[in-house]
Amino acid sequence: MQATPSDVRTRLRWEIGIVLALSFGAAGVRGIVIIIDRLTLPEALAEQTATLNTSLADRSGFDLTYQLLGILFGLAPVALVAFLLWRARAPHLGALGLGRPLHGGRLRVGREVLAGVGLAALIGIPGIAFYLITKAIGINVTVVPTDLGAFWWTVPILILRALQAALGEELVVVAYLFDRLRRLGVGPVATIVSSALLRGSYHLYQGFGGFLGNVVMGLVFGWAYQRWGRSTPLIVAHWILDIVSFVGYGLAVALWPALFAAPNP
Repeated sequence: MQATPSDVRTRLRWEIGIVLALSFGAAGVRGIVIIIDRLTLPEALAEQTATLNTSLADRSGFDLTYQLLGILFGLAPVALVAFLLWRARAPHLGALGLGRPLHGGRLRVGREVLAGVGLAALIGIPGIAFYLITKAIGINVTVVPTDLGAFWWTVPILILRALQAALGEELVVVAYLFDRLRRLGVGPVATIVSSALLRGSYHLYQGFGGFLGNVVMGLVFGWAYQRWGRSTPLIVAHWILDIVSFVGYGLAVALWPALFAAPNP
């Protein structure tokens, strides 16, 4: 691999800093502050709650509007990295692991989707047990995936929220960061670990269990991206995991309300 000139390397470092400051780097800093805040509260971590998808207005129409605006502008970092890594010749987003493979070969969407389903199963099934264990030993808060009201748009919004998270995390924290760190001469192991730690940092608001679980997820996803060079399996896996979490929680509350009712004082 040809060495990158020093002025280009400096520009790349600034670019990475700006992209992360506008997205998941800022979220990671907030995650660190939030866990410090949580640890200094009188209540233990296990007695605290983190809600992922909340209502943004009392009136349904405005709540929907705010939700859609949040999703739209939440995808701005994805648009930014797509703009930065866009290639004049096809595959235009090959540097992000999208479109036809960079080094030849056919685009096999079905195979990539199946790989994503496999990744979701690999992460999701043990992930439930890990969450319950970390909650039981007191290093994680109670995570409430959603407290949105039951409107006609609730499930579609949760599915779009899941897609926003999947696109943002996998294209920025994995695909973009891998490309830029490779150009800076960072090795694959250090890149995978750095990406995984970043992923864990912005989940610290969930507690140390959320941090550790997402670091493991980041290591697995980073290994998969390093091996395959494709983003679609990661996006599909992440989307499935978040849909199951967001939508499944609401369905569970509706079907078995007694299981989620607050205990009587």
